[in-house]
Amino acid sequence: MNENLFASFIVPMVLGLPLATLIIIFPSLLFPASNRLISNRLISLQQWMLQLVSKQMMGIHNTKGQTWTLMLMSLILFIGSTNLLGLLPHSFTPTTQLSMNLGMAIPLWAGTVITGFRNKTKASLAHFLPQGTPTPLIPMLIIIETISLFIQPIALAVRLTANITAGHLLIHLIGGATLALMSISTTMAFITFIILVLLTVLEFAVAMIQAYVFTLLVSLYLHDNT
Repeated sequence: MNENLFASFIVPMVLGLPLATLIIIFPSLLFPASNRLISNRLISLQQWMLQLVSKQMMGIHNTKGQTWTLMLMSLILFIGSTNLLGLLPHSFTPTTQLSMNLGMAIPLWAGTVITGFRNKTKASLAHFLPQGTPTPLIPMLIIIETISLFIQPIALAVRLTANITAGHLLIHLIGGATLALMSISTTMAFITFIILVLLTVLEFAVAMIQAYVFTLLVSLYLHDNT
């Protein structure tokens, strides 16, 4: 119980070198490319899930927007796999780091905005000033719309960081409470353990949902700019 509550969020070091890069690269090993005519069940399941998600997510896009399909599918696989691997005991979750999430959100958001200004300049500029705005409110609305535009990548990163971090902290606290109650009341410890199991199942769902939400919002930003 004396362990630092945020110790699991510290980047692991070996011989003074951070292992974050190796941890980030590791999920790519979980999705091997099949060189066989008939794939095994695992690869077939992965391909079916990717086709299902891509059809649902990219169906609203035009031809220019669909060129982002490979990037968005890679993004949801990366975030989902790192979130799930972070639920393993004594593991590190890169998506609990706000700096990393901002590193994903800002370039993707900037890419969608630049695409919009290149392909739909007038429509992109029209978002800053809704039609029919009274003249005295024009400067204020332009400032508000500009701020809301620049807040989008920050909201993306903070949402992912907060949800994953909160889940890990709850598991840590309830797990510590379960160990402490074992020497006091076996019944209460058992009830707390059941809550811990249910929370862990919920966190598996949250890990996948947050990967989907992050990618879906990037897809919607892209749809607004293509």
